[in-house]
Amino acid sequence: MNPDRLLVTAAQMQAVEDWTFNRGLPVAGLMERAGLRLTETILDTYPGLDRVGVLVGPGHNGADALVVARELHLLGLTVQVFVPVNPLKPLTQDHLRYYQAIGGRVVPEVQELRASSLLVDGLFGSGLTRALAPELAQLVDTINHWGLRVVSLDLPSGLESDTGAVLGTAIRAERTFCLGLWKQGLFEDRALEYCGTVTRLDLGLPMAALQAVLPEPQTQRITPDFARAGLPLNRPLAAHKYTVGRLLVVAGSRQFTGAALLTGLGARASGVGWVGMAVPGSIRDGLGFHLPDAVYHPCPETSEGVIHQLAVDPRDYRAVACGPGLGHASELVQQLLAQPVPLVLDAGALSSLGVCGDQLQRSAPTVITPHAGEFKRLFPDLDPQSRLASARIAAVRSGAVVVLKGARTVIATPQGQVWVNPESTPALARAGSGDVLTGLLAGVLAQGVSPLMAAVGAVWWHSHAARQLALTRSVLGVDPVTLAQYLPSSLEFI
Repeated sequence: MNPDRLLVTAAQMQAVEDWTFNRGLPVAGLMERAGLRLTETILDTYPGLDRVGVLVGPGHNGADALVVARELHLLGLTVQVFVPVNPLKPLTQDHLRYYQAIGGRVVPEVQELRASSLLVDGLFGSGLTRALAPELAQLVDTINHWGLRVVSLDLPSGLESDTGAVLGTAIRAERTFCLGLWKQGLFEDRALEYCGTVTRLDLGLPMAALQAVLPEPQTQRITPDFARAGLPLNRPLAAHKYTVGRLLVVAGSRQFTGAALLTGLGARASGVGWVGMAVPGSIRDGLGFHLPDAVYHPCPETSEGVIHQLAVDPRDYRAVACGPGLGHASELVQQLLAQPVPLVLDAGALSSLGVCGDQLQRSAPTVITPHAGEFKRLFPDLDPQSRLASARIAAVRSGAVVVLKGARTVIATPQGQVWVNPESTPALARAGSGDVLTGLLAGVLAQGVSPLMAAVGAVWWHSHAARQLALTRSVLGVDPVTLAQYLPSSLEFI
């Protein structure tokens, strides 16, 4: 069990801590460990600090902040503490009393913190479940208005730990130092603008506690080593094109020729041995110039240039990617659903499904890759902003692996497992980026990788390549063609 992969709810985090406390570790001992790790990290991150303001809440998050205040004061920094809420919990009160006993300053008004070179947000941690009281909401808004550098302990005050929902208002942190284990809410898209750069601080929680409370973790974070395990990088020396996968791409229309090309380029980048392109006959020649190594199956089309029927048997392929640029083709999608072949459905294929019940409970695996709008159409009763929970419900209900695209793409399985891609880039906010991902994912799947691992590997690889490109081309320069071409060489960075 890798602690860096675990994403926990507030209740799970509390259960891990309770297991530890019940077996002899004092609560104050873990608090000291957290505070000292925070102090060390803050000093390493912000060399040359002189004036630090510390916001102290009533609970143990406030006590952690007071340990930080104490240690910085002992090191000779100018530290000012503001305590807006009383009464404090007993341990927090003890830390405040000791901080004052050694000469630490507590200020009566938050305005006195405005000259700070850094603010430490220790108001509320993972236990917050209701909207901030009006006076605290006003305090948070005032601090945000100042525009100072702020670091939040565990998560920004005002965010709900499990869902990332903003409980009225929330601190906008430059950095968030997550304590012990990753909190699920930090990986919800709606929380990102409040969290800044997020770092986990390992507090040495015992493995026995994690195994007791989380014997089969259901929500995890994709790490590079796990992503690499989802990619078919080790081939037999005697491999040839017929042994490393055959992928059929069903995509494109007269209006959206480029979508078929981008899907094909993503598929080619996956290293799959054979890419077949089932496209409207009228666009076949144009695609062939840009993707000459594919095998083409020109299909009869409607007067609007949409595929009318397939000109190839999907069973001749190991997997099928269907949907980018397809247009509305409900009958075609239903025909593919009836075939005993793994499917990756995106874009037009998803629009052709309508409201998604259990029709994806097939004999062969299905992967769907909706963005938030498509997800809402498929599952209108689920909240696409509560991405982790909603993706899990959708996957269990539909029987498909759900890849809910976004800044933190969520992958959920019909067995209830959830994986989150922890890093991406707004450079992917381009039409066609998703088409490349569809081809890449389906290409990995066609090489015999399981649906979950194909999704994990492809999602991480896709965003990893985009991040690397953005370093040299900026977020404005990662167009989907360049991204598809760069995917293979980006593996050297893994």
